[in-house]
Amino acid sequence: MIKAVIFDVDGTLLNTSPDIQITLNATLERFSIPPRTMEQTLRGIGNGARNLIRVSIGDRQDLLDEIYKDYVEHFADCDSSHTTFYEGEQDVLTALQSRGIRFAVISNKPQKALENVCRDMLSGYQWDYVIGQGDMYPLKPAPDAIYAVLEGLGLSKDEAVLVGDGDTDVEMARNAGIRCITALWGYRGKDELIAAGASIFAENYRQLEDIILSL
Repeated sequence: MIKAVIFDVDGTLLNTSPDIQITLNATLERFSIPPRTMEQTLRGIGNGARNLIRVSIGDRQDLLDEIYKDYVEHFADCDSSHTTFYEGEQDVLTALQSRGIRFAVISNKPQKALENVCRDMLSGYQWDYVIGQGDMYPLKPAPDAIYAVLEGLGLSKDEAVLVGDGDTDVEMARNAGIRCITALWGYRGKDELIAAGASIFAENYRQLEDIILSL
């Protein structure tokens, strides 16, 4: 029986892409770099903010550190005004927690920005762990943050599941030895996720709930 669900954020818990694109393009404009389309922005999400900046600045790699710092500072102040929930999500999260299932977040989003979006959008739920990009754990797909959550909650690998929409989520779950449910409402296509090793898919939050309760 599943006793804890570890969620990714961008493209899984929240559609944060509009706020990411707005903040990214504002940073790029300050450095006279052309803006990124939504499609280009989505392709860069999932491997950490530094990678997003790296793939967004073209031949301006000599400014990577400076541009990255600017982006992180401004993203930490983002008010999440363009971020939204997915259909049926809030009812499902409430139902799962009413059954005593514990929640955690592991994201490659910078820690301060992650804490802010969780405060702005997800404060109606209890989160035992909110782990983003910081000094304590390496980024996904390294499994270290999952190990910390399992140890802290006193759970075995069979009692937790990771829910995410990206290849790094699939790889992280595999590296940690836990199951992964792949969200098809996120930022990656099914063929790409299958190629990464995904095998359990949810098309929406109602289906996600059914899968979690069946494991």
